[in-house]
Amino acid sequence: MTEIQQAFAHPEARSLASCPQALADRLSLRDHIVEVEIGAFEVERGIKQRLSFNIVVELKKSTECIEDDVDKILSYDQLTDAITAELEYERLNLLETLAERIAARILQEPQVDRIFLRIEKLDRGGGRLGVEIVRTVLDFQIEEKGKTAAPSAHSAPLVLYLGEDVQNSDKIADFFDALKGVVPPVLLVLELTQRPACVSDRYIQNRIELLSADQKSWMLCAQCSDIDVRGTRTEIDWAFKQGLKSFWAPSKMILDAVSEVGPTSKDWADWLCRELRVERMVRIGGQNADFDLEDIAKLEQLNGLK
Repeated sequence: MTEIQQAFAHPEARSLASCPQALADRLSLRDHIVEVEIGAFEVERGIKQRLSFNIVVELKKSTECIEDDVDKILSYDQLTDAITAELEYERLNLLETLAERIAARILQEPQVDRIFLRIEKLDRGGGRLGVEIVRTVLDFQIEEKGKTAAPSAHSAPLVLYLGEDVQNSDKIADFFDALKGVVPPVLLVLELTQRPACVSDRYIQNRIELLSADQKSWMLCAQCSDIDVRGTRTEIDWAFKQGLKSFWAPSKMILDAVSEVGPTSKDWADWLCRELRVERMVRIGGQNADFDLEDIAKLEQLNGLK
């Protein structure tokens, strides 16, 4: 087989060609097709396209007798489950990102030594557009070793839903001062009153509303230099570990959501709490407020909230 033939053959061919003399046992998945929304271009938003997954996993040598026991082997389901889990986590722009995440998940299985993974888009252009990666357990061990562990922080971050009456009040500075006495990491989600649609296209109108919410977060950030804006799950998780307070810019996460999210800022906030597994959202101002404008000096009560 020539190098060109090998490059376009199933990843198993590359595995065989690069394996040392002691051939490894392999588990393979061929032409596993899933429909999903993915892509960096605007034309790829709001539609599903087919992805084809081809995987070869090289297994570590084992002296243990499996005795026909499925619990002692790497199951094919663990390969497809890894694909499903990463596709359901969030909408992605790049196949490269998806491939890295699936490989990292599969390499966590104790039987796995090396993985060859190819992902292809079947519905873009006249052929197959794809990426292929090769990763070993050692690759991810080196990556993890190089990371600096984040300091531990409060285990129960707070999501505060900030009503427009507080956002627009001349007491907003008092709110920020009171918030300094709150110990847990805090994510501030801003209420946004729905206004009459300026366009008939629902998707475009939603984009306009989301950009407006981002803009409001940045405008309030300018009034409080101690609180930064976070717009991705990674940034939010990092801020929680550091015990920081943040404004949420929702557009990227909402647009990248795998599940459907409603059109209002309350819908966005409820979705965010589910994603972050925050059991309760505290309302500051607005309807059904837990703390209104006259109570914001008592925000230290949040320190005992479970």
